[in-house]
Amino acid sequence: MSSDVTLLSATEQAALIRSLELSARELLDATLARLDAVNPAINAVVVTQRELAAERAIQADNDAARGTFWGPLHGLPITVKEVLDWVGTPSTWGVPELAMYMPKRNATVVDRLLDAGAVLYGKTNVPIMLGEWQAYNAIYGTTNNPWDLTKTPGGSSGGSAVAVATGMTSIEIGSDIGGSIRVPASYCGVFGHKSTFGSIAVAGHEFPGQAGVVDINVLGPMTRTAADLELAWHVLADHPTMYPPMKTKLADFTAAVMLTNEIGEQDDEVTNALQAAVDALVDAGLTVDPAARPAIDQMEQYENYRLLVRAANGGVEPDEALAQAAIDAQRYDEGDRHYTVLEAKGATMTHRDWILAHNRREEFRRAWTAFFGDVDVLLCPITATVAPPHEHDAPFGDQQLVVNGNRVSIIDQWFWSGWSCGVYLPSTMVPIGLGRSGLPVGLQVVAPFRHDRTAIAFAAEVERVLGPAPVPPVPPPAA
Repeated sequence: MSSDVTLLSATEQAALIRSLELSARELLDATLARLDAVNPAINAVVVTQRELAAERAIQADNDAARGTFWGPLHGLPITVKEVLDWVGTPSTWGVPELAMYMPKRNATVVDRLLDAGAVLYGKTNVPIMLGEWQAYNAIYGTTNNPWDLTKTPGGSSGGSAVAVATGMTSIEIGSDIGGSIRVPASYCGVFGHKSTFGSIAVAGHEFPGQAGVVDINVLGPMTRTAADLELAWHVLADHPTMYPPMKTKLADFTAAVMLTNEIGEQDDEVTNALQAAVDALVDAGLTVDPAARPAIDQMEQYENYRLLVRAANGGVEPDEALAQAAIDAQRYDEGDRHYTVLEAKGATMTHRDWILAHNRREEFRRAWTAFFGDVDVLLCPITATVAPPHEHDAPFGDQQLVVNGNRVSIIDQWFWSGWSCGVYLPSTMVPIGLGRSGLPVGLQVVAPFRHDRTAIAFAAEVERVLGPAPVPPVPPPAA
């Protein structure tokens, strides 16, 4: 157990509060002190309601003294991603024109956190429109990676991952339509769970002026331990116990392992760290089927995902952008598969085109179901590299990564994000330690549809074998 109460797991913090060894007010004060010491250098928590949190913590302690506890998160100071609606705070999506937008009701997951006893005190940073694997915007500025301030923390739940990694919260709620929980979790060395599509209510995560469920998009928890993912799952999920873990002991699992793909190059630092982790799991009793793969064309599923994800979020584009996209989309029918062309095609598809793409997705989903008849989980990467440097001078589609000394398109690593996204599968990001650069590396655990708790249970076994999530230098060194 850590000697610093802010670095304890949510499970440990909750136990101390329930035993009256620690008060909610003491934990909040320690958390806010950590915020004041760490946040100026990393800029993860960008909105706070300190007085409201203090009042709630005092009430939590008064009720605890009478033997009344509100729920499993009683008295825990928690933050959420900036785009989740919380009355009294803006939901700007990093868009300057929305700097004063204040929602009139809470997101469903915010209410579930409060109902479970959480002391909500802040919100964490995002990129504009959640549109890349970084976390910066003109309203709140840039969030830095706590392992190296010159590196990005990932995105779009970048502030969320940093807040968890540095002890400013023990549980965070991120969202993921293309790696937005799992990429920052990997870059910052924390656990992150992308839930099965439809398993956690997304009401209150809509872009202002929009309504309804966005295809592929999901919410999920980010924590420092696998046990806290399970704790958060029971608070957040619509039906948290409907699909219990299929297995809980490492020796009972059979895993497929896919550490590289045919779409894009991966850095040896990541591949070698993941292979070492898999080898350690095998030594600890895991059975691996190295040849197991879903019976699909990887490139075809990747393209299908990119079309559908762009169709899902294209509705928030301004009319002038869509007009240009309609022109660019014509190149798709001529065989061009450049990033901007795929984006344009997805954003401007006819309903019939979407139905055809969706039907193909359903065929992929059947192949995945058959695949999981032979194995329990798939182990794979989520990122092609460890956290890269900040890149604010180029739009997302033009950004590059340095992979084994070569500059490659950042879009290539989107394959790993979409591998489970487009077909609605749950996946858990597990920190496995540091690569040779001293930066975190994460292992993605993909599980069958609705079997979120199987992925989380496997993550717990990885944690048991490989050890806890690494703790970054706090406060981080000056740049």
